Parts: sequence; C-alpha cells; structure tokens
Amino acid sequence: MAPKLRTSSNTFHLSLMVAIVVANVVFADDNVPIPGDKSQLDKWYNENVQPLAQRMDTLDPATIAAEGAATVIKVMQDGSGQFKTINEALKSIPKGSTKRVIVYIGPGTYNEKIRIEREKPFITLYGAPGNMPNLTYGGNALKYGTVDSATLIVESDYFVAANMIISNSSPRPDGKMVGAQAVALRVSGDKATFYKVTLLGFQNTLLDDADWHIYKDCLIQGTLDFIFGNGKTLFLNTELRVLGDSGMSVITAHGRDKNTDDTGFSFVLCDITGTGTGTLLGRAWMSKSKVVYAYCNIGSVVNDAAWSNNNHPEYDKDLYFGEYKNKGPGADPAGRYKHTKQLTDVEAKPFITLDFIQGSKWLLPPPNPKV
Repeated sequence: MAPKLRTSSNTFHLSLMVAIVVANVVFADDNVPIPGDKSQLDKWYNENVQPLAQRMDTLDPATIAAEGAATVIKVMQDGSGQFKTINEALKSIPKGSTKRVIVYIGPGTYNEKIRIEREKPFITLYGAPGNMPNLTYGGNALKYGTVDSATLIVESDYFVAANMIISNSSPRPDGKMVGAQAVALRVSGDKATFYKVTLLGFQNTLLDDADWHIYKDCLIQGTLDFIFGNGKTLFLNTELRVLGDSGMSVITAHGRDKNTDDTGFSFVLCDITGTGTGTLLGRAWMSKSKVVYAYCNIGSVVNDAAWSNNNHPEYDKDLYFGEYKNKGPGADPAGRYKHTKQLTDVEAKPFITLDFIQGSKWLLPPPNPKV
C-alpha cells in the first residue's frame, strides 16, 4: 500500500505541475480575449500585461536585457533638467544602445521636428500625466513629402510614448492646395507602444507604417485617411475623433497589398466621435486592406455604407473589412458596403487578443519613472 500512496502523491504533484505549465502557455500565447465590457478592460490588461519581474519566461531576451537598468534623462524648458529640447536629449543617446532610456519631458509646447533613428532602440518619451507636453511642428507633404512631414518620426524598435500630445500645426487642407497632407506621427519601427497619447492633425494624422504596435487610452483626431499605413496594430479604448463637417472624411486607409502580408488594424472598445455624418470607417488604400472594429461605440458621424473599395471594384475579392458586436447609431449593419464582414465569434477572436501583435514577447505596462 505504501508504494501506491507514493505513486498517487507523485501523480498529484505531476498533474499540478502540468496544470501550471498549461496555464503559463495560455498566458504566453496571449489568447485571453479582450472583454466586451469596457469597464473590465483595465483589469484584463493588468492581468495579461504584467511587469517585467513576472514576465521573464515570455519576454524576448532583448527586452529583458534592456529593461533591467533603465536610465532617465530630463527635458525641461525652464532649464531645471539636463536638456531644454527633446532633440538635444535624443542626440545624447548613443547609437546602438541596448538599454532603455526614458526621456522625461516637462510641460510646455515643443516646436521641434523629431526623428528617432533606427539605430536607437528602447527609447521612451514620457510626459507628466497631469501636465502633458505638446510636441508640434508645421511640416507638410509639399515641403517634406508625406512620410517625412511628421512631427515625430519613430524608426527604431521598442519605442514607448506616454502622456503627451503630438500634433502637426499645418492648416487644414482645403482640397485645392497640392501637398497639404501633414502627418503628426509616423511609426516605422517594430514593437511600439503608446499610452495616453493624443494625436492631432487633419489629413494623414497617423502613419502607422509597419510591424507590431499598440495604442491604449489614446485620442486620434483627423479628417481624411487619418490613420493609414501597413502596420499590424491594436487600438484599445482609443477615441477616433472625426472632423467631418466639410469635405470627404475617412478614418482608415490600410496599406496591405500582398496576401502574404501579416498586417491589419484592429480597433477594440474604441469610441468614434466628431462632427458630420458622412464618415467612412475605412477605404481601400491598397488592394488587400484589412481593418476590424470590435466592441466599438460608433457614433452618427459614420454613414450607412461605412466602407469603400475606393473606386477599385477589382479590390473587392481581397479586402477584409470586419465588424463585431459594435454599438451606437453608426453601427447598424443595414446599408453596409456589400463586402463588409459581420464577424462570428470564431472569426473575430484573432483580432481581439494580444496574440494579434504577439504582445507576450515585448509588451509591458505603462512606464512610471522616478524623477
């Protein structure tokens, strides 16, 4: 009988170990769906995006090495920091750095055109939550070309921004001036995170260019194609504010043009607000654009059709325009563009988990530096 008892005990412990491993695998796979109730979002996020110390088994080695010893440098316009401008602070960071550098930005308006080069990964721009700085510049496509018109250009990987306004101060396009498009933010690096960031512009406000990104608790304002690019990006609890009271207004223009591109925009628990009544949720910038809205509150600014192939009927067979359990006056599926997909639970799941951007490998909670 004694050996049998030991076997039973061993079996129990083995089963417990297996259960723990399985639980960890589920966590690492990011497969827990985002809740449909916005009041549960932060709880879900905190459970699934835990601090560094609890994530050593899932984060990629580069992230672990970089986050272990973060450095904070301070930008203050009154001279109380090491630097008075953001560009001065960024210039002090050596190329090839493998450690997290947090650039704390004091209150005020910073009229600077900023580029974070590809050779400078692991940079955080952090503004005080109660007094957010405004990074602004008046570049437009006529002078710089669309992609380089941005106030802030992020080419490096593992970038983080928190608690700030990024705006382009160029005037609203009047439909006559050539090159009036003006980008506030271009993100071309991989694994970029934005917490409580406000993006202000008109046409082409955000160029979400490529790779994995996430925006949480943000606000993005614009007129035409004001979120565009070919990133694979998750937008959580973000207000999409449309200035649609004159001219054409479109929220997204996704740039997927190959079936092999693993890209797309997923908007989850977002609020679509603003002015006008003729806005599109998206139009086909490229032939295989992929955009999904799930659990969103869609205001009356969105028209019945909501989507467009951009006068390219040949795109219809490859477009992916999806909607899932949205609400609000603009969410009624009646009258939708005929190739819109009203998603089933199974079809929607890949777009409403952190696995959409493989977040377990690199995503961390909002920064909270000691300054």
